[in-house]
Amino acid sequence: MSKGDDTRRRIVSEAAKLFNRQGFAGAAMSDLMQATGLEKGGIYRHFSSKQELAAEAFDYAWQVAWDARMDELKSIPNSVDRLKRFVGNFVDKRPAVPGGCPLLNTAIDADDGDPILRERALKALRGWRRTLNEIVTKGIERKEIRPTVDPRKLTALVISSLEGALMMSRLEKNNEALLAIQSHLESYLEEQVRFSG
Repeated sequence: MSKGDDTRRRIVSEAAKLFNRQGFAGAAMSDLMQATGLEKGGIYRHFSSKQELAAEAFDYAWQVAWDARMDELKSIPNSVDRLKRFVGNFVDKRPAVPGGCPLLNTAIDADDGDPILRERALKALRGWRRTLNEIVTKGIERKEIRPTVDPRKLTALVISSLEGALMMSRLEKNNEALLAIQSHLESYLEEQVRFSG
């Protein structure tokens, strides 16, 4: 790995923290310079625009968050238990990029005003939905999940519940909403999703 590659990675890492806390519009070039210790030209030597840097910073922040959420999931054979672990990871494992969920932050920040970041956030959401859908579908096939469960609806329930609880917890500066939704989802998965026949 070259020194230039190292510098580029450091810029992306620092920018991810900054954009995730302040948003794309809220993070000035001077903030990026201070966070990275580089002059404007030093940053633009590696990125053609603030937009390009923001897109790579989002990808980096999302990957860090995703890795924390997926921790040890593949070692759990049962689909319902795998979903419960995913919920637990979401609640318990804070990613190394501060500022909350990069997907939620970027989706709200980009909305209709920034099509590049909106597309990155949408791609991340689709990947998240696809992963959970696959877990549910395999669970139905293996008779671990009730055949009446709709994978898309269950996935939407899990994602929206977790993201909503995270937003509340961040605003209230406590984990009450996250812990409450974790308890609710775990009960729901046991009582309404797990196949017991």
